[in-house]
Amino acid sequence: MIRKSRVYILVLAAVAAGIVLSAGFNLSPIARALRGDQEKPAVVPAAAGLRMVPVDIPQLFKEVSPAVVNISTTQVMKLNRPRMRNPFGQQDPFDDFFNNFFGRTPKEQKRKSLGSGFIVSPDGYILTNNHVVEKADEVTVTLLDKEEFKAKVVGTDPKIDIALIKIDAKKKLTYVALGESDKLDIGEWVVAIGNPFGLGHTVTAGIVSAKGRIIGSGPYDDFIQTDASINPGNSGGPLFNLKGEVVGINTAIVQGGQGIGFATPIQLAKSVLDQLRDKGKVTRGWLGVYIQRLTPEAAENLGIAGRHGALVSDVTSGAPAEKAGIRSGDVIVAFNGKEIRDEHDLPQAVASTKPGKTVDVRLLREGKAMTIAVTIAEMEGGPGKPAGGGQDLSKNFGLTVQDITPEIAQRIGTENTKGVVVTGVADGSPAEDAGFTEGDIIRQVNRLPVSGMAEFTKLAAKSKADKTTLFLVERGDARILLTVKIK
Repeated sequence: MIRKSRVYILVLAAVAAGIVLSAGFNLSPIARALRGDQEKPAVVPAAAGLRMVPVDIPQLFKEVSPAVVNISTTQVMKLNRPRMRNPFGQQDPFDDFFNNFFGRTPKEQKRKSLGSGFIVSPDGYILTNNHVVEKADEVTVTLLDKEEFKAKVVGTDPKIDIALIKIDAKKKLTYVALGESDKLDIGEWVVAIGNPFGLGHTVTAGIVSAKGRIIGSGPYDDFIQTDASINPGNSGGPLFNLKGEVVGINTAIVQGGQGIGFATPIQLAKSVLDQLRDKGKVTRGWLGVYIQRLTPEAAENLGIAGRHGALVSDVTSGAPAEKAGIRSGDVIVAFNGKEIRDEHDLPQAVASTKPGKTVDVRLLREGKAMTIAVTIAEMEGGPGKPAGGGQDLSKNFGLTVQDITPEIAQRIGTENTKGVVVTGVADGSPAEDAGFTEGDIIRQVNRLPVSGMAEFTKLAAKSKADKTTLFLVERGDARILLTVKIK
């Protein structure tokens, strides 16, 4: 009996152990996590255990803040108080009233504005935004120790909103090092110092929340987005990495947004700094092409695989691109050895090229790759709607067009009467979806020239359902390619 009891006890113990083990294996991930029995994650970050944490920001501020300056500007505005017209030709009776009781109306008024900047050399050169000092009659720089100096505007570059000014402090000044904004990582900590709301030196910290932002300020948009607080008055101030190097120039904010600020990458400023100091202006390279985004529809129509590159919608007559043989419909995928991922990469690559230099341009044409040598030149510094009428093509494209008569050409401001002008776009039509607007001038259909209505009708009739048709459209000073698919 004793032996049987022992056997029963052992069996029961084994069953109980099995139940416990089974329960352990069937625990949910949350239950196992609560027990500290976590599973190995699917992806183990390479930097696990080596997280970047903020450095001693108070010490960083102490070291770099002497090189950060406040900038105040004064602009003299001309004022003209309008005179009241007297139908009887007599003197305005209110003139004596205002002159006697309020003094004469001032003819000038001073407008003041505030911004920030940072010293980039011991002899007093300072970088800031162009919009901080633009049209200023007087620029005053205030250092951290409250010393004030009158500044001279040495050079400006409105295209990337950069200005170089200089003060004569008669002593060597603390200046900052310029870093490598191209090496910034999204999520990296940054520190902004400036003069928000005219309060004086203020420091804020945050991370790089995005790179390569396009905010519509110009052809060279490539902003660093950060959640380090940037406010009015911060314009022109530096954005530091944790090494104390300037990686950006605080430039713009989103009105009504919180935690969204934009800084110009310091690489753009470094590329023009010598020109601003030596010539007071920036000379840029010029290729002479109109470009746009390479859409999947355009890529299909052009017989191109992939979506990388800048689509050439048209070429300026007599420009380096035309002389080298670049055509409308080409897709530029590399310029001077640099990959062109999209339409935003090309303007910066061309602009940074010295005029007179011959570079290789790699492109795709009708699905075939080729390389063309181009000698870059120097860059030199909306139409009204026509009357209705014309041919109705709403059954396929949804466009109403007509010939460009001399009267219409004069109205829309063009001397070229070849092509057709869009006089109507049907609601919900393929043309509306493609982006056509009244006043557009159609110069080509599927890369074939359009001389007038007859040629347009002939080419348009060849368009087939479920196939894209490529239009070269002139809109004001720009030329763009629009793709329309008939449903």
